[in-house]
Amino acid sequence: MLVVYGIKNCDSVKKARSYLESRQVAYRFHDYRVDGLDAALLQGFIDALGVDAVLNQRSTSWRQLSDEQKRDLTPDKALQLMLAVPTLIKRPILDNGEQLIVGFSPDLYQTE
Repeated sequence: MLVVYGIKNCDSVKKARSYLESRQVAYRFHDYRVDGLDAALLQGFIDALGVDAVLNQRSTSWRQLSDEQKRDLTPDKALQLMLAVPTLIKRPILDNGEQLIVGFSPDLYQTE
């Protein structure tokens, strides 16, 4: 079964969920704020996609971090930041059991 990871009030997550529902595609929604986020899950995303694909450095949340928090960013430091501030994670992340897709794009979702 598909799993959509994100935050329910995120516009991209809403679009992805609406797209899947309009096509009657069964999926489970995992909301980081409600269902939680653990280091193992996030590390799996980073291992599969790379930290640059998972960490949203263009987000409002990123801009609100201190320069110290952004400086000398290692994969482990990025992981800790995303665990502390889940809105730093690009959304949605769709897991079809074989691959992860970051963001919402009807073209990418059509192949699923």
